[in-house]
Amino acid sequence: MEVRRRVPPPHGSAPRRQPATGGEGERVRVQAGDALPLPIRHTNLIFSALFAASLVYLMRRWREKIRSSTPLHVVSLAEIFAICGLVASLIYLLSFFGIAFVQSVVSNSDDEEDYIIDSRHKQARAAAAPCALLGSPAAAPEKMPEEDEEIVAAVVAGKIPSYVLETRLGDCRRAAGIRREALRRITGRDMDGLPLDGFDYASILGQCCELPVGYVQLPVGVAGPLLLDGRRLYVPMATTEGCLVASTNRGCKAIAESGGASSVVLKDGMTRAPAVRFPSARRAAELKAFLEDPANFDTLAVVFNRSSRFGRLQGVKCAIAGRNLYMRFSCSTGDAMGMNMVSKGVQNVLDYLQADFPDMDVISISGNFCSDKKSAAVNWIDGRGKSVVCEAVIKEEVVKKVLKTNVQALVELNVIKNLAGSAVAGALGGFNAHASNIVTAIFIATGQDPAQNVESSQCITMLEAINDGKDLHISVTMPSIEVGTVGGGTQLAPQSACLDLLGVKGANRESPGSNARLLATVVASAVLAGELSLISAQAAGHLVQSHMKYNRSSKDMSKALAEATADKPKKC
Repeated sequence: MEVRRRVPPPHGSAPRRQPATGGEGERVRVQAGDALPLPIRHTNLIFSALFAASLVYLMRRWREKIRSSTPLHVVSLAEIFAICGLVASLIYLLSFFGIAFVQSVVSNSDDEEDYIIDSRHKQARAAAAPCALLGSPAAAPEKMPEEDEEIVAAVVAGKIPSYVLETRLGDCRRAAGIRREALRRITGRDMDGLPLDGFDYASILGQCCELPVGYVQLPVGVAGPLLLDGRRLYVPMATTEGCLVASTNRGCKAIAESGGASSVVLKDGMTRAPAVRFPSARRAAELKAFLEDPANFDTLAVVFNRSSRFGRLQGVKCAIAGRNLYMRFSCSTGDAMGMNMVSKGVQNVLDYLQADFPDMDVISISGNFCSDKKSAAVNWIDGRGKSVVCEAVIKEEVVKKVLKTNVQALVELNVIKNLAGSAVAGALGGFNAHASNIVTAIFIATGQDPAQNVESSQCITMLEAINDGKDLHISVTMPSIEVGTVGGGTQLAPQSACLDLLGVKGANRESPGSNARLLATVVASAVLAGELSLISAQAAGHLVQSHMKYNRSSKDMSKALAEATADKPKKC
């Protein structure tokens, strides 16, 4: 005979499930009051009030009859109703509390059995977990259609390449689900925390991301209003770093209360630099001279410009290393970031040059002299994308009231930290406090290429006391902000919404390229706000304090982990 120890159920557990069911794994307590038309607390209140009122009325009437020697069995119509109300309410209250007491005794016994069974199930799952870690297939959360099961098995067996699922099935969401299930069976990892539903996978097909199995959610905050060139803007920032949006928002407030910021775009041109090799350095030098000769520019521009309506050649700069030649083409690209546009134009020129220089060996369409997604002096000196300067004058009272410091402290800190400190570190375009923070957050929110934050974050921050040392002049110079408002991730719904918030969504038909240039100035002005706020926090000694307040969770993570692993789902 099996002997079971009586184990009390854990605190807060639900009683044994009755025929009425809830969600998966949820236990529903069925009580006698569930069939009543009103909530149980309202019904109890009504019958309790009826019992008390009837009892008080009858007691008063019986006292009057005794004093007046009136027979008690002689009753009026009101007394009849009071007696009926008293009996009915008494029957209800006795039935309700009596049944609840009996039900609680029975359900407690059932709870103990359920708790023992649940414990055994959990132990069985825990014992099976090491098998999943070793790569054995875990139990599927839900049964897939038979046709999809066959496709999953074929992908796992290597008979169907995972990358062809979208083409063969014609359903991007279904392809992502099948790919994810195949990955789960291959690795033994469930990836429960990675969302699958709720995303338009067709929108990324062939342009944003290959082999999708889900998507990652990022919170988007808004800093502003940012007063820039007479516009009031609200800047979207996608980040998981605490304090970043709040700090940038404080900088925006200081700038707005001081009259706003102004910006200027110095250059606007994307670059691509192919690498070619010749039999000798002399031949490489001959091509260099040909490309840099102003007399040949018009011919090269005609060849280059055939690739696009918006791509227009601006210039060519060459560098030689031995018999290798690097040709850095620069061109305007409208409202697109323009990497593909300039690459097509460069290919046209290479094909054209091959006729006059048949001994030219094209090594690569990109020879890293561009320079894309790498920290390089050529971008810092010559610029790439949009070269922007943004400045503002912060009034003395704003420095004290909003930034909690003074002008002299800010100027001194900027020289010692951003200028001298970065020079000691051998920085290349890193003469700033945290420009990359703001650039990357805006890039992700607006669908830019996050990897291009490397060169786009090159920035020198300058602070100077003006007006007899009372006010602060602050500026940021950023020579290579690479942004666009069309193409790539800008067309995805969330990113498109963020661009629309800034008023730069899509291409500007009246003035091609103006939306992308405006976005570049927004990035620079947001960097200005972020630099102003962070430098002020460091000058005032508030950096650690603010991060302890905004960048540390007070939530009990052990309790959160227990909630996440519990059988019954929790709701926030």
